[in-house]
Amino acid sequence: MTNPTTTQQSGAIPAQPGPREATSVTDGVTTGGTPGPGQTAAAGTAGAVAGGPAGTPGPAAGAEFVPGYAPDAVIPGAGPSGRPGARPTVKLREANPEDPPRYAPEWLELREPADAAARAHDLLDTLRIRLANLPGKSGVVIHDLGCGTGSMGRWLAPRLDGAQHWILHDRDPYLLHFAAVSSPRSAADGSRVTVETRRGDVARLTPDALQGASLVTASALLDVLTREEIGTLAAACAGAGCPALLTLSVAGRVELTPSHPLDAEIAQAFNDHQRRDGLLGPDAVTVAAEAFSEHGATVRLQPSPWRLGPEQAALTEQWLRGWVGAAVEVRPELRAEADVYLSNRLKACAAGELRVTVHHVDLLALSRPAGGAS
Repeated sequence: MTNPTTTQQSGAIPAQPGPREATSVTDGVTTGGTPGPGQTAAAGTAGAVAGGPAGTPGPAAGAEFVPGYAPDAVIPGAGPSGRPGARPTVKLREANPEDPPRYAPEWLELREPADAAARAHDLLDTLRIRLANLPGKSGVVIHDLGCGTGSMGRWLAPRLDGAQHWILHDRDPYLLHFAAVSSPRSAADGSRVTVETRRGDVARLTPDALQGASLVTASALLDVLTREEIGTLAAACAGAGCPALLTLSVAGRVELTPSHPLDAEIAQAFNDHQRRDGLLGPDAVTVAAEAFSEHGATVRLQPSPWRLGPEQAALTEQWLRGWVGAAVEVRPELRAEADVYLSNRLKACAAGELRVTVHHVDLLALSRPAGGAS
């Protein structure tokens, strides 16, 4: 039986079956069917756009049918990239060169299990207490900024009690569609979860856009924002009196085992790449903590590292290609050494001999509530 769902620019729709039940995608309509091998929900990333190389897997099938999807238009060094001639799995550009970068769902799919395992569960008890003390009993309204294909909702909604209405924000209508159809349908206690989509730039968020919000979430977003954009986000949350749970911001530290003399130099060059064009990269969490604190919020930080071993070899391979590629983009003189380094690291990865820890930080900001809630 088919169950078509169309994602519109805005408007409430009930949560729908995810990509396990989707077999084709054409012009924003998903048709239900029997799942193929490995078809599960895809990972989220920021529509503004989400962080660099940093999950349940997702809707890779059908990606090539979506208008504007340009698999040959990879931004060098912007994220993981495939072997020569392979379909890229990362940031893409639409036909218009002025359009913002976007992420291919294959990369989001690949990273979602690592994202889910890394997020700081210790922050959830504090968040649950805050949400439980909200006035009224009609449920919570959660804005997911730069939702990508909705991994944050798939991770968080089943961990919170009570009815939830998720408002998904992203620039990319293609990713918004997947986020809508793969949203969870029930909360931890069985309460209903619904979703609506809003296409737009999260960097221009205002308190009015968050009116009535119970919570703002994002994943892998802060490190691709500027200082001004983070200030805008903190001000909007403070103005709406709602907490913010912002996960998986890069911390600028990577550990590879076994180690190699070039590790530190590649890591520094990658961090320089993350800071290009005024973006904050590994400085983002510190800037965000200061910005929220200046608006009177109580801020808690927790580490949320990726820990990649032989079981995550596919993700490690793609991350390595993007990590080294970004380093070489800003330090072209490293290319000869980096090519040998990457080749050896990929061989070790394929042999199950490489382990990587990519450090991230999760941030929970508890803004002063509006309306007297505690």
